[in-house]
Amino acid sequence: MQDELPVVLAQAVVSAVEATGGYAGGIYLRSETPGLLRLAVLAGLPIPLFRPWWRMHVNRPFPVAMALSTGKPVYLGDAEEAMRRFPQLMAGLPFPFGSLFVPIVSGFEKVGVLVVLRPATPGEPVGEADRRRLQHVAQLLGGALEALASDGTPARWEDDPEPVQLPATTAAPVKIGHFDWDLDSGAVAADEELCAILGMEPAEFPRTIDALATQLVPEDAYGLWTLARQAVGSGTPIIRRMRLRGADGRSHLLELSGRWSHPPGRGAGSHLTGSLVDLGAGPVTPEAADRLPRAILSFDRLGRITYVNHPAEALLGTARTDLVGHVLWEALPWFGNPAYDDHHRAALLSVEPVHFLARHTATEWLSVSLYPGSDGVTATLTTTDQPAYAPGSVATPGVGLGSPADRSSALYRPVALAIALTEAVTARQVSAVVTEELLPAFGGRQLAIYLLHERHLYLEWETGFPKGFLDPFDGVGLNARIPGVEALTSGRPIFFESMQRLAAAYPGVAMETDVGARAFLPLIASGRPVGSCILGFDQPRGFSPEERTVLTALAGLIAQALQRAQRYDTEAALARGLQDALLPQRLPEVEYVDTAGRYLSGTQGMDVGGDWYDVIETGKDIALVIGDVQGHGVAAAATMGQLRSAVRAFALSGHDPQEVMDGTNRLLIDLDPGQFASCCYIVLDPATGFTQAVRAGHPQPVLRHPDGTAEVLDLAGGVVLGVDPTASYPVTDLRLEPGAILALFTDGLVEQAGVDIDLGIERLRSTIAEVGSSSLTDAADRVIREARQAADRPDDIALLLAARWVKSPE
Repeated sequence: MQDELPVVLAQAVVSAVEATGGYAGGIYLRSETPGLLRLAVLAGLPIPLFRPWWRMHVNRPFPVAMALSTGKPVYLGDAEEAMRRFPQLMAGLPFPFGSLFVPIVSGFEKVGVLVVLRPATPGEPVGEADRRRLQHVAQLLGGALEALASDGTPARWEDDPEPVQLPATTAAPVKIGHFDWDLDSGAVAADEELCAILGMEPAEFPRTIDALATQLVPEDAYGLWTLARQAVGSGTPIIRRMRLRGADGRSHLLELSGRWSHPPGRGAGSHLTGSLVDLGAGPVTPEAADRLPRAILSFDRLGRITYVNHPAEALLGTARTDLVGHVLWEALPWFGNPAYDDHHRAALLSVEPVHFLARHTATEWLSVSLYPGSDGVTATLTTTDQPAYAPGSVATPGVGLGSPADRSSALYRPVALAIALTEAVTARQVSAVVTEELLPAFGGRQLAIYLLHERHLYLEWETGFPKGFLDPFDGVGLNARIPGVEALTSGRPIFFESMQRLAAAYPGVAMETDVGARAFLPLIASGRPVGSCILGFDQPRGFSPEERTVLTALAGLIAQALQRAQRYDTEAALARGLQDALLPQRLPEVEYVDTAGRYLSGTQGMDVGGDWYDVIETGKDIALVIGDVQGHGVAAAATMGQLRSAVRAFALSGHDPQEVMDGTNRLLIDLDPGQFASCCYIVLDPATGFTQAVRAGHPQPVLRHPDGTAEVLDLAGGVVLGVDPTASYPVTDLRLEPGAILALFTDGLVEQAGVDIDLGIERLRSTIAEVGSSSLTDAADRVIREARQAADRPDDIALLLAARWVKSPE
């Protein structure tokens, strides 16, 4: 059943591309890594060429991430609109194209995003018809994925993307007609398809070869007679190609196949039977292209070579049979130099021709022109003089960046890194961004980031290194003689073209089995050392002056982002500690009533929120309190602490529920006029179950009755706290029966971007109804466990359950 998933995805992406006039498309699915989307299938584009976009984090400012997190489609008609809304996308793909992104919902879960790329429509928004068609495909796909999930195949993807070939849009359908020619009488019988090939209605078709010959040009008629005589003379099958001029005046290339026979029941007459195949104008094109002096080759949208003319064979020094059918970058490795990747992407994503210079051999340069079409790209190749670039600044086959044009096109990666770093918040997020953007930009395979703390460097992040290899260097002092330390203390980057050179300069540091190059970058922000960054490569390579300059500049940006992240981590730790101190460490034990509280932090931004809960003993009654302060961070946590203290003080002073809410509202306005909070305050008499509830803009509680049914209460309420000093907060009376459970919660538990909040509330109601005879702590754990399954939780969650149990008989 696992193999069924890629088939379902492939069908959906082909349908989406065809429904919206696109030329490429893909599907991202969630992975087992929280917050990470993986490209599952890619149609109409070479997968290796788009490796940097195989992975997408849901918190990144890209349309794929936005479509998933908001649950709403994103439509970008042209490059201008994309640049305005998603500059990070255009930094990586600065080409004129349109793109459509629709979330895929399976059941109640957003499992992925359907993407279609198509020609840009400058100044014109994406039409409603295309939007409806694409959303319909996404809905069908969501249903199919839900069915697969019910059979044990979840909509998750952990592998590399699968390629999908799109149906050709320009190939004319092949027409095949059949005929029977009586060579003695000259009678000819033809089916409707053959008549259509010749541009005739069946009733108009001449019944004899003589009549047919009058409608053909002489050379075509002679050719037909020649075919007949060859068939009679040989008695073996005949296959010939001929060009016939149809009734419309156009030339058709036809393939005739047949054989001479003595049909039973027809006497001794000789017959030529066979088929007439209209191959269209396509096969004429290679013949014409072979006669041109310029080298020409074509490849489809997956990069597979479909045609090579004779001059191209001679220029490339490779036979046509060794090229056709092979992937361009594998058959011609020099063509796959990373310096030219952007040119190939430009040809595949836009409709404009692309021109650049490529280094074919150490001494030979080619002028390359790429002419894109809906089904592929045609390339022309001509030899040219070596450009007057500085030595070392051009690409040799398989190494480094290319010409100035190549370098400028490749700069999008550093630009994308710089933009992405502004979105990273924590040190680990910064490290992840560097891994995703910096490594692909320079072809690196290994990355390590060390942060400075009390004159020692500690490993913060690593990827690509053998397990345990970096352990000896974790926590080294600034007096150690290793390149990472010396790069930081000297403030200068250190580059080694190979591990052999590194070993010569620093004996004992290099791995015996490693031969690749290394770059050691100092991370310094505003003159203050932050740490070191190590960039590793699989193979030896040089570093051009331009690359060294770019890497050094990027190291400064990384350092600034890490310094900002360290400040944030310090603030987050302070806020978390403040929040932990303010939330109740344990809830009071009350006769006839059990309580259980839970808190779950959000997954986005790592900021702590202002959610809180509390249980207060007010004499013979208890007060159940839950609230949510606007915002996140230290300020929200501090405000939460003040409100919790205020509610507790008012409650312990004997104020009724309405007075508690009024007083807290006025206090918040006095403390911070720009802050507001929601709150639900319920006073319960454990012995009788009599309850008074008051609500200030907070979600309605859920009540589970002793018979197992559950409902969302309809408590009267007022506006949120901190907005209106004259606001009133009406009180609702109700009774909590023995065996009943009351669930108070903050909106993070039921809200999900792009999904109606009523669905979230209904899911919670169903969960509370299904707790059965479970203990209250087990019920609370179950609710939180289900909440954890959501990969995207932009808000924190607070939950407070209270259950009234039956008084034992005396």
